[in-house]
Amino acid sequence: MTIRLDANDISGYSVGGTVQVVIDTLFAKIKSEEYPVDTRLPSERSLAADLGVSRNTVREALDVLESHKVIRRRPGSGSFVTWRAEPEPQNEPDSVAERTSPLDHLVVRSIIEPEMVRLATINMSPLDLDELDGIVSRIEQVRTDVNAFVSCEEAFYRKIAQGTRNPLLETCYELTITVCRQSFRTALMRRHLTPDRIEGYQKRYNTLFNAIASRDVEAAVEFIKLHLIEEQKLLLHETG
Repeated sequence: MTIRLDANDISGYSVGGTVQVVIDTLFAKIKSEEYPVDTRLPSERSLAADLGVSRNTVREALDVLESHKVIRRRPGSGSFVTWRAEPEPQNEPDSVAERTSPLDHLVVRSIIEPEMVRLATINMSPLDLDELDGIVSRIEQVRTDVNAFVSCEEAFYRKIAQGTRNPLLETCYELTITVCRQSFRTALMRRHLTPDRIEGYQKRYNTLFNAIASRDVEAAVEFIKLHLIEEQKLLLHETG
């Protein structure tokens, strides 16, 4: 599994699924400033107990975070947060994000996502499916943290786009993620993502994963179309 570090995610090392969950959990807490810059993290023993994993797993996750300069270890003192969020990029007056309405975004998604899901269902490797399964597991762990949910949701769609084995389609979809993040949808998600709705999305993504994993192209494509219809209903309700 690859880990990528930027303002939204972390990568660069090959790690096990449990280690990845610990990395994502800690990094999400750091990004949300539950652990602000210069704060000392709980001890390895405390983290292991809180997360239900071994100390070796926590230590491996901390190794990755330190290698990416997210934390710094001080012998005898513990691990301290060094990562600071970069300011959100300011949109240029004529940028794509500035000119894209919520409906524009949904129209593009309705064009791209059914074909993206179709190709991914056909082309994803067993390793791809394992990684997608891991992302679904991370989504299912979110209860109320909207930022963590949005980050996991982006990772879910990004993995499906990668699974198409079509670099141009993957790049096009990455633009929809970027536009979404820079414009309206994050604010929209924060308004409507109650715990009940988060649970609803979790069930949807689990259903979609099962269709993809079983190579059921028809079911996967039909499901994403229905999902997009529900997204449209939500958008009309929120903006109406």
